[in-house]
Amino acid sequence: MKSFLKIAVLGLLLSFSSQAMAQTSKYKCMLQMNAYTGEGAYIVVSLINPKGGYEKTLYMMGKDKKWYNGFKEWFKFFSKTQKLDAKTGASIGGGDRTMVNLDIDDAVVDKGYKLRFESSVEDQKYHLSDVEIPLTAEALAGKADGKGYIKYIRFSKVQP
Repeated sequence: MKSFLKIAVLGLLLSFSSQAMAQTSKYKCMLQMNAYTGEGAYIVVSLINPKGGYEKTLYMMGKDKKWYNGFKEWFKFFSKTQKLDAKTGASIGGGDRTMVNLDIDDAVVDKGYKLRFESSVEDQKYHLSDVEIPLTAEALAGKADGKGYIKYIRFSKVQP
């Protein structure tokens, strides 16, 4: 009887913990860069909460931490923890195109959050909101134009 009770309690705990774990969806994000001259752009993709603050870093294009301070606003958030919990990849040059995968928590979609793409190029201008889109199902199924080094981004949901 005690074994049965232990198994039942364990089953309930596992059930509650799996429900508490966030469900995430994968999105392919294609970035097309404008033709510019100079070094490769570093791009940081952040989840912005409904109050306008940084919630989480989703992706960093550019692996060398010594250049992260070029993202003036994001670096204030990053420097509090000095822990980059996002995926990282190579920087991207002018006119180039790249594809990255983003894991987005389903619970924040259509809840007032945004995705912000900041861009920075050595010895050139920093773009705080090169692309900023509302984190909605509609926006994650489409295309958004950039205002700086990014020409546009396009999303597509990866089917499980």
